[in-house]
Amino acid sequence: MDFLSYFLMDLLKQFQSPTLGFLIGGMIIAALGSKLEIPDAIYKFIVFMLLIKVGLSGGIAIRNSNLTEMLLPALFAVVTGVLIVFIARYTLAKLPNVKTVDAIATGGLFGAVSGSTLAAGITVLEEQGVEYEAWAGALYPFMDIPALVTAIVVASIYLNKKRDTAGESFSTAGESFSTAGESFSTAGESFSTAGASFSTAGESFSTAGASPSKPEYPTTRQEYLSKQRITASGYPSKQRERVKIWPIVKESLEGSALSALLLGMALGLLTRPESVYESFYDPLFRGLLSILMLVMGMEAWSRIGELRKVAQWYAVYAFVAPLLHGFIAFGLGMIAHYATGFSLGGVVLLAVIACSSSDISGPPTLRAGIPSANPSAYIGASTAIGTPVAIALGIPLYLAVAQALMGS
Repeated sequence: MDFLSYFLMDLLKQFQSPTLGFLIGGMIIAALGSKLEIPDAIYKFIVFMLLIKVGLSGGIAIRNSNLTEMLLPALFAVVTGVLIVFIARYTLAKLPNVKTVDAIATGGLFGAVSGSTLAAGITVLEEQGVEYEAWAGALYPFMDIPALVTAIVVASIYLNKKRDTAGESFSTAGESFSTAGESFSTAGESFSTAGASFSTAGESFSTAGASPSKPEYPTTRQEYLSKQRITASGYPSKQRERVKIWPIVKESLEGSALSALLLGMALGLLTRPESVYESFYDPLFRGLLSILMLVMGMEAWSRIGELRKVAQWYAVYAFVAPLLHGFIAFGLGMIAHYATGFSLGGVVLLAVIACSSSDISGPPTLRAGIPSANPSAYIGASTAIGTPVAIALGIPLYLAVAQALMGS
């Protein structure tokens, strides 16, 4: 009963908070056809400012804390990021009309982290007066990078197996083709022996000619495998290659969101930025976050149209999966809480990170790493449904569970 009352109170407060209010406001004005636009340069600047602030606070906290306290939460963040990809691989991919490679990419995006959702979670905790480790925001890359790397590796393995299967199918088809060739030569002998057989063969010939729409059978094995590679992966591939991990990690680290966060952490850890942090970054945080939520609300509504193009199961997954991911992380966080004293506020932030789905660095990384996946599927599911669910339901839900545990 305490949990339900906490959840309903937090949910009501969340709907009244600027964070969710601006998100819903953005969706409403987009639905009404408003021409309001926030320039992309301003949007990127806001994201940079927010993540620099989170990084600075995390770096300062790490400098003033015992690093061993981070080890277990960081390990659980890695485990959660990897696990989320495999959950999508063996649940979403099994649903009707869902392509496996699209499901893997969706899992990668949901395993990656949204900086804006993290910022919203931090804001709510501060408004509620819930204590948390300032370095908890630094768990971001420990979940984000492993999720993206795992998704790209799993997708590559799947596509390679699919190509191998296509090659085996070609071998079988080739045997059937040679058998058909023998039958043709026999028919030719009958033609030369008896003209009566000609009329029958002629009928068969005209029947075969009645299907001009069928694609021509490839004349060589190389031609067949080339077509199969294009069909299976969406782009030509010369040969099967091992997946290289470092380029994926490097591309993730070079992403704008993660670069800003890591830069802030480095500055907070190696310098003394407290004065500029307290006078500039911290006061601007909530105002910039409200503008970001407005932009995300408009973006979420525009992505709903893309989500309609793919299977409806994506909508179900995008609603259920974030909450499930958050509870998995919450459970692991509670282990860290009892083992190392990780605060319940930190547990909530770990759950919020897991509940979120990347909206900045993840999509371009997946577009490059899994080009055959349909962006309408994984980006539409994330932005249109996943992010609003994480902010509107996930944050108050995990906070209510934590407050119920605090009360007990």
